[in-house]
Amino acid sequence: MTQPVIGFIGLGLMGGNMVENLQKKGHEPVVMDLNQEAVDVVLARGAKQAKTAKELAEASDIVMLCLTTSEVVEKLVYGDDGILAGIKEGAVLVDFGTSIPASTRKIGADLAKKGAGMVDAPLGRTPAHAKDGLLNIMASGDKETFEKVKPVLEQQGENVFYLGDLGAGHTTKLINNFMGMTTVCAMSQAFAVADRAGVDRQQLYDIMSTGPSASPFMNFCKNYAVDGVSDLGFSIANANKDLGYFLEMVKDLDTKAPIAEGTSSALQAAFDAGMGNGNVPEIFDYYLKLEK
Repeated sequence: MTQPVIGFIGLGLMGGNMVENLQKKGHEPVVMDLNQEAVDVVLARGAKQAKTAKELAEASDIVMLCLTTSEVVEKLVYGDDGILAGIKEGAVLVDFGTSIPASTRKIGADLAKKGAGMVDAPLGRTPAHAKDGLLNIMASGDKETFEKVKPVLEQQGENVFYLGDLGAGHTTKLINNFMGMTTVCAMSQAFAVADRAGVDRQQLYDIMSTGPSASPFMNFCKNYAVDGVSDLGFSIANANKDLGYFLEMVKDLDTKAPIAEGTSSALQAAFDAGMGNGNVPEIFDYYLKLEK
């Protein structure tokens, strides 16, 4: 069976490993990234390079995006040489990033006017899982469109969840990240307060980890606050962006999220203090120095 032509934009750590996995499974993707070194790596394995998003879309049956923000996605979709200008009837755009659901639905509606489809498919797990095709993929969109790209998604993910109407994937990812980052901020602050109060951090972990508060996120926080190992590969800058998107989504739903506002405030403060490149559990250092 002939493989669909995949266009892939965004060859960062996650996207680059996803492309490597696709190439191992017989795909010869058309790629694009601002980092020419990252492009050269996949070109050496047989990929082709597009100079513009329009050119890439014209050549592709499935256009995949692994980008940082909704703003970047919209720029690539709506630019003069953008995806919307070149996408073929019957093609599908797949957004693997963490984006604002309202933006996703707008893009999907505009693609539909050209006879193209869209699936939002944000990711769980790590770049190492991406290289082996073992990601968790939270996909949503028109069911027929989803079924069209499902075989390729299954080459990239160990678990491919179908969540319903377009935007549900990005909504779920934002809720997931709100929960995860709030847990990290709360546990990191617990360690910092314990330190201020003269309570041994290891003992605090030993006690809390035997109860219902135990979680992988608690372990990430303990690894940094107690052992000095920063092993949750997700930056404060990314977490700050995602909490901002979560609050924007909440506003679109005509409600409030006071807990998320607290998490967002802490992440923004740590970011403003120059800690954006650090992994999220490193916010412990911000809390440790916090004065009233």
